[in-house]
Amino acid sequence: METVNLFTIIAIFFYILASFTKIYQTMSKYLILLFGGLAVIFHALILQQSILTPTGLNLGFFNAASMMAWVISILLLLSILRQPVENLIIILFPIAAFTIGLESYFTTERILPINTEFGVTLHVLLSVIAYSLLTISAIQALFLALQDYNLHRKHPGWVLKKLPPLQIMESLLFQMIGIGFIFLSLSLLSGIFFLQNIFDQHLVHKTILSITAWCVFAILLWGHWNYGWRGKIVIRWTISGFTVLMLAYFGSKMVLELILKH
Repeated sequence: METVNLFTIIAIFFYILASFTKIYQTMSKYLILLFGGLAVIFHALILQQSILTPTGLNLGFFNAASMMAWVISILLLLSILRQPVENLIIILFPIAAFTIGLESYFTTERILPINTEFGVTLHVLLSVIAYSLLTISAIQALFLALQDYNLHRKHPGWVLKKLPPLQIMESLLFQMIGIGFIFLSLSLLSGIFFLQNIFDQHLVHKTILSITAWCVFAILLWGHWNYGWRGKIVIRWTISGFTVLMLAYFGSKMVLELILKH
C-alpha cells in the first residue's frame, strides 16, 4: 500500500473516531483531543506530499480545500482547550475527512512558484486563516440557529443537551467572528499592498466578493456592539457573510480550475 494511501486511511479514521466519541459521549475531552491531534498530524503528512512540489506549492482546488479543512481542525482543537466548542467537531471533522478523500482521488494544479515574494505568501496564509476562522463561525451559527429553534418550540432534544447555554454560544460566536474579521482585514490589506493584479479580470470578482464579505461582517459586529444584535439577525448575517466569502475563494477557484481549466 502506498504511503500516501496509508496516511489517508489513518487520518480519515481518526477524524471519524473523534466525531463518534463526541456524539456518543463515550470518551473524555482529552481522548477526543488525542484522536483529533493524531488526525491533523496524518493530515499534515498528506498535505506535505500533495502540496509541496519541486516547483512550488500546489494550491489546486482540492488541495486548497483539504488545507483549509486542516487549518480549521487545528484551530478548533486549540479552541477546545479553552472554550466549550467541542460539539463543532461533529460537523467539521467529517468535512475534513471528506476533503482528504477528494484530494486523494482528484488531481488539480495551481502552482504557487517557489520563488514567490514573501508578501504574496503572507496574503495566502492570512486568507486561509481568515476563511478557516469564519467557517468555524458559520458552523457555530448553524448550531445556534438549531438551539434557538428548539428553545422556541420548547423541545430540547439531544442538541440542547449537548450544547452550552445560548448566551455562551453567542459570546463564543462573536469572539470567533471578531478574530476572523481581523485576519480577513489583514488579508485584504496584504492583497492591496502585495498583489499588483488584484483588480485584473480573472481576480476582480474574487476581490469584490471578499470586500463584500468584509462589509457584511463589519456591519454585523457594528450592529452587535452598538445595537445589541442577537439571535436570528446574527445568524442570518453570519451565514450571509460566510456564503459570500466562500464564493469569493472556492467559487472563483472552481470556475477557473475545474470549468475553464485556467
